[in-house]
Amino acid sequence: MEASILQPQFAAKIADLYNRMEKAYDIVARQLDFTCQGCPDNCCDSYFLHHTYVEWAYLWVGIGALSAERRKALENRAADYAAACEAALARDERPQVMCPLNEEGRCCLYEHRLMICRMHGVPSSLTFPNGQAKKFPGCFRCQEIVGSRQATPAVERAPLFRELVALEQELLGEQQGHMPKVKKTIADMILMGAPRL
Repeated sequence: MEASILQPQFAAKIADLYNRMEKAYDIVARQLDFTCQGCPDNCCDSYFLHHTYVEWAYLWVGIGALSAERRKALENRAADYAAACEAALARDERPQVMCPLNEEGRCCLYEHRLMICRMHGVPSSLTFPNGQAKKFPGCFRCQEIVGSRQATPAVERAPLFRELVALEQELLGEQQGHMPKVKKTIADMILMGAPRL
């Protein structure tokens, strides 16, 4: 299926949600005086699996805008990434491979990067409907800044996740529950093409 899978007004809803995620992240980062500038690490080599068709489809809005040459280079990096991850997993190791979207230290589809890419770094929490909360301490550099503070600002992910789930349901419509579950790396999403809905 072509990258035009998303209507512009639907893509705008995802862009708006992503923008609000970024703002929530920035508020906490400012409170902690946290920045990625000068960090010796690069979070783009973290092994993440992604779980929504809506993010997969929106990623393809960005991929579809690339030139044929850049898209081919991206597909080549994705194939290399997939092979390296497969080898690491076969050794029972968690892969640590640079994301195929990373070009010279920067995301080549920054405006279309997925939720986890936007939220990783600062402390966050996810409060479930039963009141239980899961806490995420942030990256190693942020944890060094936070140290042993008793009270630490954090992004609450639950309302943002709920909105993402609502967009997923809107996108899938009657196909909700009949589609295979998504559990893919960004490289998988690139190599498989836009999701077929």
